[in-house]
Amino acid sequence: MSPWSRLERLALADLFERLGPDAPTLCTGWTTRDLAAHLVARDRRIDAAGAILVPPLGSHAGRVQRGYAGKPFSELVALVRGGPPVWSVVRLPPIDAAVNTIEFFVHHEDVRRAQEGWQPRALGPDLQDAVWRQLRASSRLVMRRAPAGVVLRRPDGGEIVAKSGTPRVTVSGLPSEIVLFAYGRQDHAMVELVGDTELVDQMRTAKFGI
Repeated sequence: MSPWSRLERLALADLFERLGPDAPTLCTGWTTRDLAAHLVARDRRIDAAGAILVPPLGSHAGRVQRGYAGKPFSELVALVRGGPPVWSVVRLPPIDAAVNTIEFFVHHEDVRRAQEGWQPRALGPDLQDAVWRQLRASSRLVMRRAPAGVVLRRPDGGEIVAKSGTPRVTVSGLPSEIVLFAYGRQDHAMVELVGDTELVDQMRTAKFGI
């Protein structure tokens, strides 16, 4: 598995162990147990993971996730930590990087930022660049519901046009914070929005993500 997705996976598993199964997350209605079950289902049941893109599979995915959620929490966390089974193509570093870098970074922050007194992590440039690369590939999909054109801008001036068109809103911040914003965690992302006031307000409540 690729280094950053693996490191975020392990850090999240450690956090699950520390907080236990009933801690809150930023995923509406989900505790840490629910989130861990989601990640295990995504790793191990392609039929359930496909429900993200195929809504009719949603009820099946829910049953699969609930099945995993019924396991002892220590066993569930061990499955999160271990990752996909050995036969899974997701264990190949390029595929793992593409599908898991942002997934595990965002869900790690979903748990961290749902806890009282959370503070942003001091992330190194390598991780910032890694999430930025993956955001460049996914930004048009995850921000397709934006009410205006969108430009994402990091402090060094690097930009991603997430949605073409005018008027537009510019979202500025560290790559890690922009990723959280683009994946629907607007209330917890430390970014600056510049544009028409009404459009900025709409951006803060738009439904982003896959």
